[in-house]
Amino acid sequence: MIDPLKRLVAAGKKVDYVLAIGPIPMMRAVANVTRELKIKTVVSLNPIMVDGTGMCGGCRVLVDGKSQFACVDGPEFDAHLVDFDILTKRNGMYRDMERQALEKHRCQLEGMTK
Repeated sequence: MIDPLKRLVAAGKKVDYVLAIGPIPMMRAVANVTRELKIKTVVSLNPIMVDGTGMCGGCRVLVDGKSQFACVDGPEFDAHLVDFDILTKRNGMYRDMERQALEKHRCQLEGMTK
């Protein structure tokens, strides 16, 4: 997941900025590596956005101890200031609903013919 970044740094390549976009666990892992190396790192939290207005609160995240909304305050944030523990817990709150919606969607697709 983050091995290419580790290989670049180990090979002596100068890395002064990292932009991480993808699954939350990957962005967290990148932030952990770059924090130790003092490399400026930005994460894009667009995967957690729902409505794009900040009204639903689904994309709320703690950044430097302050509540932010990815859709209106971001979606890019300093990776070293994002509270990934809280973000991971909040993101997990929707897991059951997502699973149920996926199961319902599959059922509807199975009944369709070309």
